[in-house]
Parts: sequence; structure tokens; C-alpha cells
Amino acid sequence: MILGLRTRCAIILLTAVFGLSACAGGSESAEETPEATPIGSSERGEQLILNYGCGACHTIPGILGADTLVGPPLTDFAHRSYIAGALPNTPENLIMWIQNPHSIEPDTVMPNLGVTEADARDVAAYLLSLD
Repeated sequence: MILGLRTRCAIILLTAVFGLSACAGGSESAEETPEATPIGSSERGEQLILNYGCGACHTIPGILGADTLVGPPLTDFAHRSYIAGALPNTPENLIMWIQNPHSIEPDTVMPNLGVTEADARDVAAYLLSLD
């Protein structure tokens, strides 16, 4: 049986599409790919915490001089259930809180420091490494 040119092209195209999708499947979930991970560099986050002066109000493990209690201590932050007592502790929520705490809790005394999204991702990465 001889197939027409269009049929052969369609079979080749479908084989290529299914073959590529099988290769892309792998064992990684969408959350494990860099594009889907909302967290940045914890090493950079450590430096940013110093730069933004977070230690002026919080006790933060690993940060030199960050041993005050104006704000809550951030020890074991990865194990906390909530941010600001109301927001589930997820990377996305933490990034949002770091960038604009007043959008979540209007009466908070935590200042809006003008943290960029990239910086907030890195700071969140550091805080979520505290366990």
C-alpha cells in the first residue's frame, strides 16, 4: 500500500510532535522547573536583607546584627503557617508581603521599603530557607 505525500507528511509530523512531548515529560513537575519557581537566590536574599535593613526590626538567623524585637522574630520562618497572622505562608504570598505589606494588612507597622519583585523573590528564598 502506497501512501500519498500528504498522509506521509502528516504521519511524520504527528510522530515528531508525540516524540517531543514524550521527551519533555520527564520526571520534573511544573513546580520544579525554573520558570514555575517563584523563589530566587537565598544567597542574594541574605545580602538584600542587610541592604534593606530588615535586621533593624527583626531577629533573623544568619544576619549579623539582626537581633531586635520591634517586629516578630523570623526564626524558623519556613515552618510558619501564616504571614502577618492571616496570609498562608506560600512563596507567592511572602513575595507580595515583602513588596507591599500594607496591601495585605493596612495597619501593619512594617514599612513599604520599595522592594522590587526580583529582590522580594530573593529575600523570600532566604526566609523560606530558615527552618
